[in-house]
Amino acid sequence: MEKMAFKSVYWFLLIHFLLQICRVHAKVPAIIVFGDSSVDAGNNNQISTVLKSDFPPYGRDFYGGQPTGRFSNGRIPPDFISEAFGIKPSIPAFLDPSYNIKDFATGVCFASAGTGYDNVTSDVLSVIPLWKELEYFKQYQQDLRTYLGDDEANEILGEALYLTSIGTNDFLENYYVFSERSSEYSIEEYQNFLVSIAENFITELYLLGARKISLGGLPPMGCLPLERTKHLLSGSDCIESYNDVARSFNNKLQELVGRFNEQLVGIQLVLSNPYYILSNIIQSPESFGFETAATACCGTGLFEMSYMCSKLNPFTCSDANRYVFWDAFHPSERTNAIVANHVFKTCLAQFL
Repeated sequence: MEKMAFKSVYWFLLIHFLLQICRVHAKVPAIIVFGDSSVDAGNNNQISTVLKSDFPPYGRDFYGGQPTGRFSNGRIPPDFISEAFGIKPSIPAFLDPSYNIKDFATGVCFASAGTGYDNVTSDVLSVIPLWKELEYFKQYQQDLRTYLGDDEANEILGEALYLTSIGTNDFLENYYVFSERSSEYSIEEYQNFLVSIAENFITELYLLGARKISLGGLPPMGCLPLERTKHLLSGSDCIESYNDVARSFNNKLQELVGRFNEQLVGIQLVLSNPYYILSNIIQSPESFGFETAATACCGTGLFEMSYMCSKLNPFTCSDANRYVFWDAFHPSERTNAIVANHVFKTCLAQFL
């Protein structure tokens, strides 16, 4: 009997020890998100801006059919990436009062729809600038250390995956719309200006303990339904000059990634480039099970987003899964899932 009791205790301690090892050495214990509407989980709900999506039909395919402030009919890429890493199926917004540090310990979103690298971009619609997102992260670090203690908190902060997705608004809602930056910089000079901000941002993240970082590239922004609508008279399907800028900017970000990986000890920086997978979906939607990429599900699908995409609009489609885009600027949940799965299996695979 004593021998059996000893064996039981032995196996209990061994299993407990192995579970502790798995927990402590988890590859990615948390997902931490910075950026714009492509990854905003609802922070804009809590600030004074016209750029919101906390009303139907946004979120109609999210859990419980709730509009959370995500610019989609359902989940966005960080949610799918978090689920793929076995963490949780959705990432909460830092400013959402219904969540607390216990929820944020395994993932948190600081993103703000409408923001950019450039502070001038965030001023356009009075949203959270990137530097403020970083200040929220510093506050989060303090809260996490208070909640878990320094050692466990530092373990999570060092092993977490940091996702960024930002830059599209700098071009489409700032440079190409207003004269301040376009009169000051050529398009290449403006790209270099934004890359320098990205460089400073990544450096500060690194100094704050981040090691696993995914820097998001630009999508084929000339193919967004809103941009096609703006340029209907040109007879162009997609605005190829905008797509050229996106590819060029992504190449500059890739060069930045290479420099950082050579210079900063212990950093694992990757470029999550959605351009080509999204371009393939847009150019051949039927191959991915969609019906169209030229128009979006919400409203007429040509120009509606935010408050123009509301439950009062009689033209919104009944099945968003048939559409590449949910509103005129943002992909549908199904597109988000495809893009997130592609990114997870390619550039994020090294973090498994």
